[in-house]
Amino acid sequence: MARPKAKELTARELEIMHVFWKRSDSDTPTELTVAEVRDALEQAGRELAYTTVATLVRILVEKSFLKQTNEERPFLYCSIRSFEDVSGSMLGDMIQKVFGGSREKLLLRLLEERQLSPQELKKIKEILKEES
Repeated sequence: MARPKAKELTARELEIMHVFWKRSDSDTPTELTVAEVRDALEQAGRELAYTTVATLVRILVEKSFLKQTNEERPFLYCSIRSFEDVSGSMLGDMIQKVFGGSREKLLLRLLEERQLSPQELKKIKEILKEES
């Protein structure tokens, strides 16, 4: 029996998604070719072969993170899922798997990991004020 395809993103797939998210504004996803994605990764210091990027883009289409937007070459792709959606889902999964669903344990671990900057502390206080 074939193993079901993973819905989670691998580290490389997440790199590809970040290219789309960084190039898009909040209302309109940017359409990119595989070559443009590869060039953006290269500019960021990550050199991958064109075929590797094309395979990763195809996998992201199969996983419904990207969609192909045209029928002629070069093919264009855009993000279907936003950064907020994906990061929220991944964070929720991590909280469940690693911290047994406890957001408190996650926050305590983050605070133990390193000292917060004054800006980070200010932002956390603002969020906590809004919640109360």
